[in-house]
Amino acid sequence: MTTMIGGSDRETELARLGRWSDWAPAITRAEYTARIEAARTRMIDAGADAMVVNVGPSMRYFTGLAWSPTERLVALVIPRSGTPRVICPVFERGSLDAELQIEAEYVLWEEEEDAVALECRAHGPATCLALDPLLSFGHARRFMALVGSTIDAGAIIDGGRMLKSPQELALLQQAKTMTLEVHKAAARILAPGIRASEVIRFIDDAHRTLGTSGSYFCAVQFGHATAYPHGLPYDQELEENQLVLIDTGCRVEGYHSDITRTYAFGKVSALEAETWELEKAAQAAAFAAVRPGVPCEEVDAAARDVIAAAGLGPDYALPGLPHRTGHGIGLAIHEPAYLVRGDTTPLQPGMCFSNEPMIVHPERFGVRLEDHFHVTETGAAWFTEPQTALERPFA
Repeated sequence: MTTMIGGSDRETELARLGRWSDWAPAITRAEYTARIEAARTRMIDAGADAMVVNVGPSMRYFTGLAWSPTERLVALVIPRSGTPRVICPVFERGSLDAELQIEAEYVLWEEEEDAVALECRAHGPATCLALDPLLSFGHARRFMALVGSTIDAGAIIDGGRMLKSPQELALLQQAKTMTLEVHKAAARILAPGIRASEVIRFIDDAHRTLGTSGSYFCAVQFGHATAYPHGLPYDQELEENQLVLIDTGCRVEGYHSDITRTYAFGKVSALEAETWELEKAAQAAAFAAVRPGVPCEEVDAAARDVIAAAGLGPDYALPGLPHRTGHGIGLAIHEPAYLVRGDTTPLQPGMCFSNEPMIVHPERFGVRLEDHFHVTETGAAWFTEPQTALERPFA
């Protein structure tokens, strides 16, 4: 059965969705603790006495705290042994208590105090401190001034975050399955004259109807606007015989979806149809190149080779593929590793990536098909099945 393009109304489609009934379990306290212990081992192997993790996706990975960075220092300190510490303003302690999923001590600071100095005075300056690369320059500079030496904690942190556990895979699967259902509903409300902003609002409402906090992001592009990977800064009206490109996602327990579909609203040109088929082939080639041990950059090369063989490109030249083939995904929508030339990270089971080798004809149109996969022991497995045809976006 195919999903109809156009002809339905918002209320009917929202009612059809309803609240999601099959929720994946949240990450357990035991898993958070295991993540800290695994990171501690990597930290010691790197020669660090302690590690500072900035608030944001990485701190959420270790503690369950779903906060975003601000100018005030909130951070996790993981020492070689003993209880982890959380640096935070005094007035925020109650809010942190409500979210933290680990046992931790607090280093509390008042508004006029130097939080970094308090941590170092209370626990002694580490001989070697691993610093989260996403720590602000100002806070990193203060740590550098008060400790013997510092190293980059990126590999220590990413060494855990890149390899998803079965529980993480289940949360990612739910987010992506939900967003695919929203995509289907969005296709059914399309009509001549509908504005991109109307579709964006519907997609946000649809994600909320399913039980999420709404769309994490949403891009809706019609016709020539599809030639710009992130769209144009004005509202469009859909016309007959245009390409439609919709890229959107949500979060489930912090884990992201990010799915793009490009399809025909009516009849499109022969070049647009040929480009869609080439995009499909490039996406399939990238997927087929995946197996444990293969460097990430080889997946990018596989997609690019298909596009170059058709006379486009090469490299980033247009018409062709203007950006990397894919990105890691998890608690951040874009995170290491990356399917791009120069990233030689070997693929390992549990890694998760987007697969989106977009093809752009400048100022005319672009086609992007984006689905995500996770690396298995033998190759790759899709979270969502790719689009099957230009006129049938959802089988």
